[in-house]
Order: sequence, then structure tokens, then C-alpha cells
Amino acid sequence: MIEPVQLPAPWRDARLTVVVPTYNEAGNLPVLVERLLALPLPGLKVLVADDNSPDGTGEVADKLAIEHPDRVEVVHRAGKEGLGRAYVDGIGRALDGGAEYVAQMDADLSHPPEALPGMLGALLSTQAGVVIGSRYVPGGQLDEAWPLYRRALSGWANLYVHTLLRVRIRDLTAGFKIWRADALRDIGLDRVQSNGYSFQVEMHYLATKLGHTILEVPIRFEERRDGASKMTTATKIESALMPFKLRSRHRNIEG
Repeated sequence: MIEPVQLPAPWRDARLTVVVPTYNEAGNLPVLVERLLALPLPGLKVLVADDNSPDGTGEVADKLAIEHPDRVEVVHRAGKEGLGRAYVDGIGRALDGGAEYVAQMDADLSHPPEALPGMLGALLSTQAGVVIGSRYVPGGQLDEAWPLYRRALSGWANLYVHTLLRVRIRDLTAGFKIWRADALRDIGLDRVQSNGYSFQVEMHYLATKLGHTILEVPIRFEERRDGASKMTTATKIESALMPFKLRSRHRNIEG
């Protein structure tokens, strides 16, 4: 576990909301929230967007919100509609709640919460609209336990999307990042239509088209320790088709 960066005031007091979509993450969520709230970021809040998890994740989230009433919020969604829809809902609520910065991260502990202060510092010290915690820039790492087929799929997906969309981001499918609120408002969540993991690609593509600076910083990506991956065949098909749809859907957007 890395040691979190100590940011100077007023940076450490920034209103940062971490949006965490969940589906069957009852075992991981308490650990993640504990690590997030332990960070030297007193302005950090956690917003859990749960898709009616059958394993009781929503109830676990409610207990965490009771324990930390000013720092944890829960959005209960009707059912499993996909990662993208959960993020659109959660990010929209974070912006409506006054967040200056919004972070995205998975609930499965694959993203190191302790990297967030450094990522926030990188965002605040530059003109970037978003900072990505990247597996594929120098210094980035993948857990040795990550299966070979997952490595191959991730590498192929990034190459495939790079070739079709020509977006200069090494980790195009990354799900760990911090956005400026004004960049998110400029993108417009109503524009985003992806349901699954291709949500990440669509957001990066829109940010690029609109001229926002995107900065990648290295992280170590861990294999999940509890629960199962949510990657399905339908999700893979959507991700494969999405670059073609994005080029058509957003062809008239310019920064």
C-alpha cells in the first residue's frame, strides 16, 4: 500500500466526491470506504450508486452512511442497468451536491485509494480537465495475479480503440480518474449514452473532442480480492461496437 501524498492547504480541503458504482460488492465496500475516509482529504465525500445488489451491498452502504452521515451518501437504483448509467447518475448527483472535483473508481479494490491525493494534486497544479490513474504509462503496473487473458484483452482493447478513434491516451479503458466539475459540465452527461465499460472510452473521447487536457499518472492496478468480475459477453460486444458509434454520434462536436 502506498503512502498518500500530503497536500498543502487549501488543496487538501477541496470538495471532492468519489463516485463508486456497486453491484454485489458487499465484502469490498466497507474496506474501500474506510481507506477513502482515512485519506488526508477532509473535503472528500463518497457517493455509492448501488444497482439493487442481491448480495446486500445497498444495505451495507446504508450502514456506512449512518456511521458517516456527512461523508457517505447512497443512491439506490432500481436494478442493474450498466456501469455507464450508474456513473451518469452518481456523477450528476455529485455535481448537483456542489462537488468541485469528481473521482471515479471501482469498488473491487483494484484502484488504490491512497493514490487520490497525488492525482488531485496533479489536477490542481495543471490545466488538466481530468487526471487518469493509468496502468500503461511509465511507472504503471499490473498485479501479477491478473490473468493473462485479461491482460491480452485490455491491451487489445486499447490498441483497437486507439486505431479507430485516434485518442492520445495510453489507458483508454481506465476507470480510475478525477475530473474538474467544469469539464464534466462541458462534456454534458446527457450526451453520454454508453451503458457498460465503454462509458470510460466515450468520456475520454468527448473530453478530447472538446479540447480538455488529459493527464495520465501511473498507478498499480490490483486484481480483485473478493467477488467476481462484471465483464459479460454483452459488455464486450458493446465495447467492440462503441468506437464506430462514437465517431458517428459525436462527429459534430468541437472544442
